[in-house]
Parts: sequence; C-alpha cells; structure tokens
Amino acid sequence: MAEHALVVGEALVDVVREPDGTQTAHAGGSPANVAFGLARLGRSVELLTSLGDDAYGALVRDHVESSGALVAAGTAAERTSVATANLDEHGVATYDFDLEWALPEGPATIPDPVVVHTGSIAAVLQPGASAVERLVDAAKERATITYDPNVRPSLMGDRGHAEVTIERFVALADVVKVSDEDLKWLFPAEDPSDASRRWLALGPALVVVTLGSEGALAACAAGMVSVAPVVVDVADTVGAGDSFMSGLIDGLWSADLLGGHRRDALRAIDLPTVTLILERCARIAGITVSRSGANPPTRTELGES
Repeated sequence: MAEHALVVGEALVDVVREPDGTQTAHAGGSPANVAFGLARLGRSVELLTSLGDDAYGALVRDHVESSGALVAAGTAAERTSVATANLDEHGVATYDFDLEWALPEGPATIPDPVVVHTGSIAAVLQPGASAVERLVDAAKERATITYDPNVRPSLMGDRGHAEVTIERFVALADVVKVSDEDLKWLFPAEDPSDASRRWLALGPALVVVTLGSEGALAACAAGMVSVAPVVVDVADTVGAGDSFMSGLIDGLWSADLLGGHRRDALRAIDLPTVTLILERCARIAGITVSRSGANPPTRTELGES
C-alpha cells in the first residue's frame, strides 16, 4: 500500500460573512483543510474527525472526499460544528465559534501512516484534546508528527494554560508551523524568530513561522532561513495557513523526509532544501488567498505532473 497521511482534528462549516452582510457556507476546520489540501496535491490521506448526522455534516464529508481524501468520523456527534468568519474590507477573517470536539471512537481505517498531522482546536478543546495527544504520542515511533497551533483566542481560555498545552504538542512534534499572529497572542513581547528558536529547542526538527504579507521564516539545526511572499490580489485569507501547511507536509514528503525511520534525516535538513519547500508553500498559499474560501491548488495548477 502507498504511503499515506493521517490528519486528526476538527471539521466544521465556515459561514463566511462579507462586509455587506451576505454570507455563504463552506466546509472548513484547520485539520480538514490540511487533509483537503494534501489530497489536492495527490497524496493519500485520511481525516479522523467528528461530524454530526446533519446537512452540515454531509456538506463537510462531500467536500473533503471530493478531493480524494477519506473521512473517518465514527459515531455521529450531536451536531456539526460551525465557525463564522467575519471578513473586513481587506478580506481578513475573524472568527466566532459554535462547536464541540471529541475524538471519534475507533481507529483510522488505514494503519501506519507516514505522517500524522494535528493542531488548532482539536489539540486544546476537551474532551478530545487529551485523546489526540495520546494518539500522537503512540504514533510517533513510526510516523513524523506535524503540528499547527492555529490559535483561536476565543476558544483558548487563559493564555498561560494555552501556552502549556501548545508547547506540550510542540515538544511531541517533528515539524511545527505557526503564524506570527499566533505567536503574538501567545508571547506578545517575543520576536517570532526568537520564538521559533526557543520552540526548536523543545524538540522539533523544523519550526516554520508564516508572516502574512512578509513571507515566512524557518528554524532548524542548520540555521534560519526566510522567504518572500507571493504577491497576489487577495480575495480572502480563509484557509491560507492550512494550504501552506499542506504544502509543507507535501514538500517534506517529496524530499523523502517523512516517517519515523527518516527522523534523523529530517533533523539534518539543509537550508537550501528548506528554502525550496517554503517558496513552494508560499506559491500554494498565494493561490489560495487569490480565490474565495479554503480552495487550495492541485498539483496540476502548480504546473507539476
């Protein structure tokens, strides 16, 4: 069987509300977007999530599976969660949430993934967060662990408690992707490059910080590197970070750096390789923000076979 990815976390409906009050419903949730983006890039991926047996749940399942990803949702939740994305005049989203999170009973249907990704709400909201942590810890021997905190302040509660929880996942992860906005909320007085180096010391092989219109930077054992953004006309920023995360996992996959047996090679990654991967991630995110909703590119749209 081909190598595959397991993405663990929330899937929900993003209700996007425009400045003029009009709104549309899209499937979303950070982990679901990452799974969708990986499948768009031609990867075999399964999403382990929680969905209600309702119209929104069907919308999410149909959307994710339209990319070629599998969805394992176990016993139905009472309802499918909803996030309302309120767009300002620049297309930048702020979120309100109506959700609950519990990891579904039973394992994913495809065993032994080469990479396990989690993050965002699934890694902090109980009762599901503790189950996600146990799953990640058990998978680490054989799989690369990737993590995106994707901070949602309205759901995180006390900043100090959130920091402890997030840094516990950072220490479990091999690869961390975080935005400068996430870091600003967690550590208001700390420079993103300093935070990336401090998190690198907790255990990951690679820490990447996205900087919005300023591009991205990364820290690894070989040092630090930064890349410029891809300049586009922005439709909205929904799903931009998630598409970047999909590109990051896919790029490391193409470089043969995923899997527990490749952990030493991942730790030895060189700066030219990191730079090439991040430049491609920036292209992927640029395409995503140039169109409405979490709509990442396919490999064909990137000009790749």
